[in-house]
Amino acid sequence: MDLANYSREQLIELIEELTLLNETLLEEKRNDDRLDFAWTGNLGHWYYNVKANKVVFNPLKVEALGYTMEELPDEVPYQFFTEKLHPEDYEKTMDAMKKNMMGLTPVYECEYRIQAKDGSWKWFYDRGQVTRRDASGYPLFVAGIVFDITERKMEMAELEMENRMLAVESMTDALTGIRNRGAILDELESRMEKASIYKSPLSIVMFDIDHFKPINDTKGHVFGDQVLKEVAKIINNEIRGLDTLGRYGGEEFLLILPNTSRKSALQVAERIRRKVAEEAFSNDIQVTISGGAAEYKDQEMLDLIDNADKNLYASKQNGRNRITG
Repeated sequence: MDLANYSREQLIELIEELTLLNETLLEEKRNDDRLDFAWTGNLGHWYYNVKANKVVFNPLKVEALGYTMEELPDEVPYQFFTEKLHPEDYEKTMDAMKKNMMGLTPVYECEYRIQAKDGSWKWFYDRGQVTRRDASGYPLFVAGIVFDITERKMEMAELEMENRMLAVESMTDALTGIRNRGAILDELESRMEKASIYKSPLSIVMFDIDHFKPINDTKGHVFGDQVLKEVAKIINNEIRGLDTLGRYGGEEFLLILPNTSRKSALQVAERIRRKVAEEAFSNDIQVTISGGAAEYKDQEMLDLIDNADKNLYASKQNGRNRITG
């Protein structure tokens, strides 16, 4: 730094700045209060002279963003970093800093995304506090430490994704891709509660593939599995987004129809029955289904299912390939 061309006022300001910095460093050393943590990704300390709007920091901080110290101006302002904050993180980060500078919080602490030189986003954990104030309480100097937590955030995101996938898998029937028995019963319980609260209609339909055992016995389980998947696909294609289909067990499917009366449920079920009967399955096998519908009338869930099951049994008894409700 060439001081030859500095004015007296500039030299005094520089001396004051260095004095503040030295006092802060000495105090931190005496108190062993370096705001440090036993984490990886430590990018070192930073110091902010509020009056001069200058930031002094460990080179690791800017190197993590893809810069070299030679690329930076001799005097780095606070805005050099804040203008690189992610738009979604800017307000909360600045708010945390302002509260500490106003004396409302003892420590400034925040996680935020900051843009690197190549345009990518890094995750930083930043922690600091005002270390010097003037007689009126105005902040003069702020000291802190920053960590690169990008890798940890990525690991957390991957773990959250894996957990979501596991949650979906735990609710999904592995063969057909629709909800399994436990998941469809949980959905039915939830829909019954909502129907009771909002006094809205709710119906269910129990479907069963006709003569499924002979299909398995004569064409094999691989073909039988294909029939199950195809029937599930046909039903799914014929229902609304708010309806829910699940594999109740074996060749049985349970369809939940919110905001639907028994009469409307019968119409939906009949449309599905026709679609299955018209489908051209391989090996020239005609597949049909029978169904039983029931409307929720504030009874227990097992009673509601039993009503639909009894209607399904009636369809079977009356020749199959029909809907009863």
